[in-house]
Amino acid sequence: MERRFIDYLIVSLKGIAMGAADVVPGVSGGTIAFISGIYEELLESIDGVNLGFFKVWKENGFKSAWRSINGNFLLSLLLGIALSIASLAKAIKWLLMNEPILLWSFFFGLVLASIFFIGKQIKRWHMATVLAMILAAVLSYFITIAEPFASPESKLYLLFCGFVAIIAMILPGVSGAFILLILGAYQTAIDTVNDLFEGLSTMNTGLLKEALLRFLMLAIGAVMGLKTFSKLLNWMFKHYKDLTLAILTGFMIGSLNKIWPWKQVISWRLNSHDERVPLLEESISPFNFEGDNQMVMAILLVVVGYLTIAILERLGKQKPE
Repeated sequence: MERRFIDYLIVSLKGIAMGAADVVPGVSGGTIAFISGIYEELLESIDGVNLGFFKVWKENGFKSAWRSINGNFLLSLLLGIALSIASLAKAIKWLLMNEPILLWSFFFGLVLASIFFIGKQIKRWHMATVLAMILAAVLSYFITIAEPFASPESKLYLLFCGFVAIIAMILPGVSGAFILLILGAYQTAIDTVNDLFEGLSTMNTGLLKEALLRFLMLAIGAVMGLKTFSKLLNWMFKHYKDLTLAILTGFMIGSLNKIWPWKQVISWRLNSHDERVPLLEESISPFNFEGDNQMVMAILLVVVGYLTIAILERLGKQKPE
């Protein structure tokens, strides 16, 4: 069936929803794609993007090649995703700077709910799954308290983060933002998106060049990770689903330390804008927090975050026709 302009506009709106999910740790853009009824078409379209595109272009022209990869659908979706990420990145950067307790409280609720709903998918608990979950939780916790082996803005470290974060695109229920979060590169990724669009809008070539380089390192790492691990991870999920889900659940449990709303800064670093930002932090009791601990609003936002995942999980069970 040939799509009309209004149909592609709807696809872009679905892309906006996916982009919003991808920016928030604990929410998967794949979940939104499934709920909105485009998951299978998206997978097929991505699978169709290969070197065969150029062969079709050479033999039958660009129009045929574009149709062969469902180009209009992918372009409409990507435009929606890009618009959403660009818009939300600014809001999240402001919240990280001005309302960190409230933002992390919402994220804490999201990941807390994800632990419950992903863990609930494990059909059989036995010694191997329990041990895998515990080991993953311990490893994840130590990642959250360890000093990064490189600056979160180091080009090689961003390459590594993109390489690992692609797991979120392969396995269901995990967001790329969550992976970047436990690796300590979440804020850097948000800053990169903001700088990229600010550089384009103001034609600041210096800012644009630096942001584009960071973005490309994340993207190249993601492509490398996809080529390296996609078949292995898909095979694990098909043949050892319970074990894989237990590992994911453990990683999320261990990561709760990273997104605990009340922190005390241990050491600082300078970012690419020469701004002083935290390097290492430790979780503390809200009652030991200096200043307003915003306890009531924080608890409320944890609940809102939890309910957000609960609603998405319920909608996900209602497979669209």
